[in-house]
Amino acid sequence: MKIKALIVLLFHLFTILPLHSQMRINFSGDSPLRKLQIAEMAITNLYVDTVDEGKLVEDAIRGMLEKLDPHSSYADPEEVKAMNEPLQGNFEGIGVQFNMVDDTLLVIQPVSKGPSEKVGIMAGDRIVLVNDTAVAGVKMKKEEIMRRLRGPKGTKVDLGIVRRGVAEVLKFTVKRDKIPVHSIDAVYMLRPGVGYIRIGNFGATTHGEFLQAIEKLRDEGMKDLVLDLQDNGGGYLQAAVDVAGELLRKGDLIVYTEGRQFPRMEYKARGSGSFRDGRVFVLVNEFTASAAEIVSGAVQDQDRGVVIGRRTFGKGLVQRPVGLPDGSMLRLTIAHYYTPAGRCIQKPYTKGDLEDYALDFDNRLKHGELTNRDSIHFADSLKCYTLREHRPVYGGGGIMPDVFVPLDTMQYTKFHRQLALKGVIINADLRYIDNHRDSLRQAFPTFEAFRRDFTVPRELIDAVVEEGRKMDVKPKDDDELARTLPMLSTQLKALVARDLFDMSEYFQVINEESDIVKKAVEEIGK
Repeated sequence: MKIKALIVLLFHLFTILPLHSQMRINFSGDSPLRKLQIAEMAITNLYVDTVDEGKLVEDAIRGMLEKLDPHSSYADPEEVKAMNEPLQGNFEGIGVQFNMVDDTLLVIQPVSKGPSEKVGIMAGDRIVLVNDTAVAGVKMKKEEIMRRLRGPKGTKVDLGIVRRGVAEVLKFTVKRDKIPVHSIDAVYMLRPGVGYIRIGNFGATTHGEFLQAIEKLRDEGMKDLVLDLQDNGGGYLQAAVDVAGELLRKGDLIVYTEGRQFPRMEYKARGSGSFRDGRVFVLVNEFTASAAEIVSGAVQDQDRGVVIGRRTFGKGLVQRPVGLPDGSMLRLTIAHYYTPAGRCIQKPYTKGDLEDYALDFDNRLKHGELTNRDSIHFADSLKCYTLREHRPVYGGGGIMPDVFVPLDTMQYTKFHRQLALKGVIINADLRYIDNHRDSLRQAFPTFEAFRRDFTVPRELIDAVVEEGRKMDVKPKDDDELARTLPMLSTQLKALVARDLFDMSEYFQVINEESDIVKKAVEEIGK
């Protein structure tokens, strides 16, 4: 790395890290930093073949981080952008939900009041031209099409649209705008008096969305809340703190962090408390991680509610983003998360052994942890106690639920899993919606009518099975096919509901077959 670039990097580092964490940088001739600099300059200037200096430095950074914990990482500028968009709450583009069907971009729904809806683009439209460049039938990657559609707010893009029943290609000019990205997937009344909120991740807009959801459900008669954090991989710490704070009393500890260069920092409820009185049931599973574990741990340790499901992922390492001059970023672990009772959320790991860490789900399944609570053992040295009722809880990684729900390994057959992995189910749903959208909307003008009266037609089931056969995905025998059909039908009905209505309606259908949601309903009734 050139000296000038190194100076810029160090300056940038010091503008991000607080003063107490700044460390002395040793530039002396025998320092590790000087050694690394000389090695890079020697390779760049003396090596027998031409080398890509940028990639050389990136590989060196990735190599250093791989020897640390599993969550310290490096992202190039494009990866940084893709990583930030779901958390920032918006991006700039044309405002459509879409998917690829037969190498063509199919509009599932235009974003309500977004730029595409304003000019008349409709669900079911196919985008075939972007600024006179063909994007259909040319094997263009989805990422490349997205790059062409997105752009700075206020810029315009010309689209060619093929619409069912219209012979010619329709032309639209769309003025790009800020497009909201929501982090709450579903809000509805699960049962009379019981509200349901599913948070997909913790982003910049999550707290505001949560407050709106609470207000909506309270207007509909909510007395108790089911907060679904299944499959929530985390996000912003402050967003999790703000959401947890709405459930707790002023001054209640939510989480604290502590690291070698970072003294203990506590995060407490501020006292707004929009839902402090009703009962709370938090749903978690083995993919609930990080910020979602902060909320789960705070509710459990403060004896505020009941945590239901399976032991969470166990991601309790705090990352500090360190921006680099070219727009790339280091996410460097600087501290641990601890629940109010003092439990470290992070599960054990071996530095540099990313493979074993990545296989954690498989290891849990082999050891029986996902199917049998008795297979989970905690050392007495990890025992802590909740703050109000002094119930025993354990550290050592993740949040162990109060009510355990075993994973039903028979719910999804091998045939079903292969169909899903190959994209067969999604593609069959999209084709069905594309062919029947108008008749479905006429038959089911409301979701209530759809949920009550819609039955997945045999033609859709047959289309899935036939498409699977073409891709060499077949049931082992008639018995496996018979065991696949009930859950496959539920999933297809949920997907049709999503495409006709929205994600909230998808979860209203799929949750009726969720063992964890069913257990929550059972616990509420006790």
